[in-house]
Amino acid sequence: MEEKLNIPAHVALILDGNGRWAKKRGLPRQMGHKKGCETVEQIVEDAARLGIRYLTVYGFSTENWKRPEEEVGALMQLFRYYTKRLLKIAVENNIRVKMIGERNRFAADIVEGINRLEESTRDNTGLTFVIAVNYGSRDEITRAVKKIMADVKDGRLKEEQMTEAVFASYLDTKDIPDPDLLIRTSGELRLSNYLLWQLAYSELYVTDCLWPDFNREELLEAIRQYNKRERRFGGVTKTETK
Repeated sequence: MEEKLNIPAHVALILDGNGRWAKKRGLPRQMGHKKGCETVEQIVEDAARLGIRYLTVYGFSTENWKRPEEEVGALMQLFRYYTKRLLKIAVENNIRVKMIGERNRFAADIVEGINRLEESTRDNTGLTFVIAVNYGSRDEITRAVKKIMADVKDGRLKEEQMTEAVFASYLDTKDIPDPDLLIRTSGELRLSNYLLWQLAYSELYVTDCLWPDFNREELLEAIRQYNKRERRFGGVTKTETK
C-alpha cells in the first residue's frame, strides 16, 4: 500500500556528525566531510523526487572558521569540487541552487564557482536547493539591520513602514518561505545559530543518526513525524476551542 504523506514545502537541515562518523571508523575528519557531501547529493535528489519545493542545508557556518586550519582547507577543497558536481546534478534534476551567507570571505575561485552555479540554474523550476555557506543567523540579522539603517538614513525607508515582512525582505532568505520542518542529525539539541528568524514556527525533528548515514528512509521518518504534528502558529487546536 502506497504511503500517503503531507510533504512539507520547505525542509531545513543541520548536517551534524561528520567528524564523529569518521572517528568511529578510525578515519580522518576530512573523510567524514567527504562522505557527508555524498549524502547531500543523494538527499537533494530524494527531496526533489518526494516533491519538497525548498531544501536548505547548513553547509559552513561563520563559526566554522575557528576549526583547525587543515580541516578548513580540506572543506574549501570540497567546496571547489562539489560546486562543479552540484551543477551536473542540478541540470539533470531541474534544481535551482541558491547560496545564502557572506560569500566574500571565500577565495575568488570559490566565489566564482558559487556565482556560476546560481546563474546556470536560476531558470530551473524544480526543487530550490539553498546552501548556507559562511552563514550565521546573528550575522545575517546584523547585516539586515545595517541595510535598514542605511535605507532609513537615505530616506528610502520610513520607520512607520517597518513590518515583519519588510524586515524579512532584508534577510538572505528573502523570497524563500520559512521552513516547515527542521531536521538535525547526530542527536544534538540546539539550533547552532541557524535560521533563527525563519524557524520561529517550524516543526523540529532530531535524530541520533549521524549525517553521513542519513538516507531516504531517515528523511521519510522525519516527514512521518511531521505529519503527526498539529501546527498552531501561536494559536490553539480545534479541540481546544470546543
